[in-house]
Amino acid sequence: MSETATTTEPEQQKQAPSVAKASGSMAIATIVSRATGLLSKVLLVAVIGGETLGDSYQAASTLPTMINELLLGGVLTSVAIPLLVRAEKEDGDGGESYAQWLITMGTLILGIGTVLAMACAPLLTDIYIADSKEANPALVTAFAYLVLPGIVFYGLTALLSAVLNARHVFGIPTWAPVLNNVVVIVVLGVYAMLPGEMTLNPVRMTDVHLLVLGLGTALGVAVQASVLVPALKKTGFRFRWRFGWDSRLSEFGGLAFWVLLYVGLGLASMTVLTNVATNAKGTLTAFNYQWLIAQVPYGVLGVSLLTALMPKMSRAAAHNDNDAIVRDLLFGNRMSSILLMPFSALMTVSGVSIGLAAFAYGEAGVVTGTRIGLALSLSAFSLVPYAITLLQLRVFYAMKDARTPTYIQALMVAVRIGLLFVFLNVSTPGDATQLAVGVSLAMSLSFVFGAVLGQVWLRVRLGRLRTGFTVWTVCQTVVASSLAFAAAKGVNWLIQHAVGIPDLRMASWVEVVVVTLIGLPLSYGLLAVFRVPEMKPAIDKINQLVRRR
Repeated sequence: MSETATTTEPEQQKQAPSVAKASGSMAIATIVSRATGLLSKVLLVAVIGGETLGDSYQAASTLPTMINELLLGGVLTSVAIPLLVRAEKEDGDGGESYAQWLITMGTLILGIGTVLAMACAPLLTDIYIADSKEANPALVTAFAYLVLPGIVFYGLTALLSAVLNARHVFGIPTWAPVLNNVVVIVVLGVYAMLPGEMTLNPVRMTDVHLLVLGLGTALGVAVQASVLVPALKKTGFRFRWRFGWDSRLSEFGGLAFWVLLYVGLGLASMTVLTNVATNAKGTLTAFNYQWLIAQVPYGVLGVSLLTALMPKMSRAAAHNDNDAIVRDLLFGNRMSSILLMPFSALMTVSGVSIGLAAFAYGEAGVVTGTRIGLALSLSAFSLVPYAITLLQLRVFYAMKDARTPTYIQALMVAVRIGLLFVFLNVSTPGDATQLAVGVSLAMSLSFVFGAVLGQVWLRVRLGRLRTGFTVWTVCQTVVASSLAFAAAKGVNWLIQHAVGIPDLRMASWVEVVVVTLIGLPLSYGLLAVFRVPEMKPAIDKINQLVRRR
């Protein structure tokens, strides 16, 4: 390590907020973001239902939302942050010109990609629902024309967020999706007040219902990206178009090739999933909504933790400090288990009630709510493996290795596609509930496989990872969560039988509230009793408050 690097590292640490502080500030914004996002989805399924219209909208919006998941979930951001951090460390202008190059090239690529995607919308529809008997190709294509422009805005959000994260600004990128959700909520309100219904046969691009829903969806994403611009200016960043060449852009290009391949594999996976899911009316909607619910705790807790860890791991990688990388990986794995396992248990034991409480209204009804809840309950076990897999990918990206995550993605996709066809063949034809559970299980099991594979690969790359310590923490969280939610379900059973609630949806709400209020605190309390080290700061804080009183 050079003398300059040694002297500047403490300064960087002083300027950078702690992981706990950064995670905490993001968690508040993410809670609001996830709450408004869930509200928008509840309104969506209530307004348009969970069958033909709902499935067609979900299928059309799969492409931009998948890219959002891959890019905002860490792929492009994870590649860009290590390079931005290195440029900040090495360049005299603090990496500003390098950031300008990345944004310029990213905007150009995203623009071209969006135009091509819109031109190929009918082809994308044919690919996505080629083997689906229950789909409406004309409606899917019409929605695709309107929502595909969101690709460029999702990508810009990822790029601008990466620049802000590299400058230790985490709050604004986390608040931006709230505005997107607000726009969608307003659009759904307008849609609900429109007279008549959308014409499905034939589908007309001039149909006001179609235009409001499709263009409103794209508008929300555009607003989400635009609010990051003033935030970036506030950091002192001044943007200008840079179409020249920087030698390090070839490095980014090499990484970007593997990122694009990663995205392509994800697209192939989602194409097969969509084809399989649309074999039974309502399956795709059920899968997407159970996935949405499962992502709420990860978005609030997991994303906040990993976003704060990414610049820290990137700086450790820039100084070739493998010990620091391993410490961050171990910390991230253990904290992911501690934070998320209780929520995984909650969704497992009360998934059906969550589905009924949230979605059994309007055009959806009890059948759709039950279908969503059952798929959630039987696939929620993957929440912790999912978080660990994404953390492992971030470790590779921090080391400027985009090739290995693509290899891991390829193997995960192979396992996922194989399982999708297995579940399709064993499900009763036309049974949307069975198929929704099967599709959700295929996705979940692929992340379990990915977590194990990634840990083995990192062991080869970095040496001893103290995996046993992580496994022990996972076992502790499983035991604590199982005991806590068994007790919570018992209390709920006593209350339900004592009071007697005839309405199914009201009974579901009571179960969700009771089990959550008892199960989550009891889970974390048992982890404290088990003396899990990461619980000590919280315990010390509580003891201080008690002593003051």
